[in-house]
Parts: sequence; C-alpha cells; structure tokens
Amino acid sequence: MTKKSYAKVNIFLKITGVKDNYHLIASRFVLVKTVFDTISFVRKDVEDFSILGNFSCALEKNTVYKAYKELEKFPKVKEFFKKNIVKIDKTIPEFAGLGGGSSNCATFLNMVNQVCSLNLSKDELAKIGLNIGADVPFFIYEYNSANVSGVGEIVEEFEEELINIEVITPKIACDTGKIYKNFREKFYKELNRNEVKELFSTNSKDILEKLSIYEANDLYLPALDLNQNLKEFEISGWFFSGSGSSFFKVFKEN
Repeated sequence: MTKKSYAKVNIFLKITGVKDNYHLIASRFVLVKTVFDTISFVRKDVEDFSILGNFSCALEKNTVYKAYKELEKFPKVKEFFKKNIVKIDKTIPEFAGLGGGSSNCATFLNMVNQVCSLNLSKDELAKIGLNIGADVPFFIYEYNSANVSGVGEIVEEFEEELINIEVITPKIACDTGKIYKNFREKFYKELNRNEVKELFSTNSKDILEKLSIYEANDLYLPALDLNQNLKEFEISGWFFSGSGSSFFKVFKEN
C-alpha cells in the first residue's frame, strides 16, 4: 500500500486567545498537491515496528511511531507490523511550517485504518491524531481547504477551487515553541469573532490579494524578530506559512 502525504500552507493564521497555555487559532489550511512525501507499507518480517526513511529525529519522536503507539492496542495492527515495515520517502522540508510530520502521521493513521479494517471514523482518527500534534486532524480529514480553529481540533471544510501554490523554504531554523513564546511576550493580539467570521467566509485568493504578509500571519513578526535572515526572503506577493520558515505564493499560470 502506498499513499501521498501532502504538505499544507496557512493562507492566514490568527491568534484568537489562550487556553490552558495553548494558543487558540483561526486559520485557513490549504493542501499543496505539488509537495508531498510518499508513505509505503513494505512486506518484511521484523521483531519491532520499523520505519525506513531519512529523518532528523529519533524514532521515539517520530510522529508515525507515535501514531503506531496509539494504535498498537489493536491486535490486527500489532500483527500487521510484524510482517510489514513503513517506508517514507521524504521531500517535504522538516520544521518548515508545511506540516510534514503531521501529514505523515495522519496519512499513516488513515492507511492503517484501511489496511487493518479498524473501521474508525474520521472523527475518531482526528482525536487520536490530536494527541500527537495540533495540525494532524486537518490532514486526517483530507480536505483540500479548511477553516481550522481551537487548538487545531476544529476542522471545517471550505469549498473553493484548489489554488496552485509555489513554496520556497530557506535553510533557517524556526523554533515553533520559541516563536509562540515571543509572540505572547512581545506581539500578543487577538482577532475578534467578527473578524474571524469574515476571514472564514472569504476565499483564499481574495484573502491573499487583500492582506500583506504581516497582516496574514500573526507569527511572522515574532519569527522575524528571532530570525532576521527571514527578511531576505520577504518578497512582494509572498506569504509566510505557520511558524516558518517556508514562504509561499499563488502560482499564476500563463
């Protein structure tokens, strides 16, 4: 079994409050169908759950491994991964604001649900995914475009024409935790309910034509404050995804 694990960008990302030390967000997530990893289940007898791929983190910190640990209570899952390994061909840059780890986790959960006939609903899978990462539920639902709120657990499909996104990822390490901390300490502001409602009802192209890079993403200023080199990539018409370091724009075909 093989499946593509797509990247995403945040058309906008606004903070609406704080709950239990977590930031509440209002964001439009859009899949980038031209940027993806490929996940395969490959037949091989093994003693322990195994992942083959080029990762910068230890196995225990890998989102796919964490997803397996959530599902190993099902005997069929444990048995399946004694006879199969997970192979991940990585092309999504890690720690880049593109949701690569979350996408891998969600794609793995959907694949296991299918191949092991667990018959879990998307909502059930999303709850499992949320234990691993705030962006995972979006990828579980497999929407091309969605309004995402809460800490990431509220995912509502937004029906619009899929836009072509071009992405560049500078080799600049953006630490999500530090950026949120910097936002809270130096740049904190909240978007009110009416402003959220307006953004959630507007299509992505119109939002990007209306807002600047600073207006679209509340995390850009705190990220720039911590990583001055990002300024070199601040080009007109480009936007910042998540906590970075990726920039994106709408690719206009001739």
